Amino acid sequence: MKIINLWSGPRNISTAVMYSFAQRKDTKVIDEPLYGNYLRVTGLNHPGRAEIMDTVNCDGNDVIKKLFNEKFDKNILFLKQMAHHLREVDQSFVLDTQNVFLIRDPREVIASLINQLPQPTLRDTGLDIQYDLFENLRMKCRDPIVMDSKRLLMNPKKILKLLCKRLSIPYSNFMLNWEKGPIKEDGIWAKYWYHGVHNSEGFLPYKKKKYFPDKFNDLENQCQPYYKFLLKHALE
Repeated sequence: MKIINLWSGPRNISTAVMYSFAQRKDTKVIDEPLYGNYLRVTGLNHPGRAEIMDTVNCDGNDVIKKLFNEKFDKNILFLKQMAHHLREVDQSFVLDTQNVFLIRDPREVIASLINQLPQPTLRDTGLDIQYDLFENLRMKCRDPIVMDSKRLLMNPKKILKLLCKRLSIPYSNFMLNWEKGPIKEDGIWAKYWYHGVHNSEGFLPYKKKKYFPDKFNDLENQCQPYYKFLLKHALE
């Protein structure tokens, strides 16, 4: 079985990408398998925290072990992952998978993230974690893939075709559209976070965020070198 990790930061289009892969008949998708582990380790009070932790396995290493040992009736296992969820988890499993890094201009990430986190940090964006993981994979002669959300939204078919080529899987036009509403693969947290995707039928056109508070200029300056480095490797 081919295992694909999508490593995203927050306030990106990772859920839309998961919905895209869920349209493939050869693919099993799993939504943020390490979210429970992240809540346990950080103690953060996210919406639905108690319900989530009562429902999912919160031991990250055990989650990964069981995923890799489980037998699925599909040829591809797609794991939608948040880079900042990699807390107290043995990362060696990434060497046995294909890894895709979904990035977004930090100026747009921060402008959206402050609605949930009034004082975000570099670590909250996940960009430094994405950078470290990307470089670790390259040093070990792996072939990580980078996909920029703006480029994807501006030309979904082109970027998805390039992605599938790099993953050595066939492209399908079914990846471009889905029915409105939730999918069975949604995590239990979908009711708090996925309203936009539930109201969509495909990738929405790119719209630039216009508002950015000046008090976050320093944070943006911290983030930009990581983003610009990864962007140089992004599909186009």
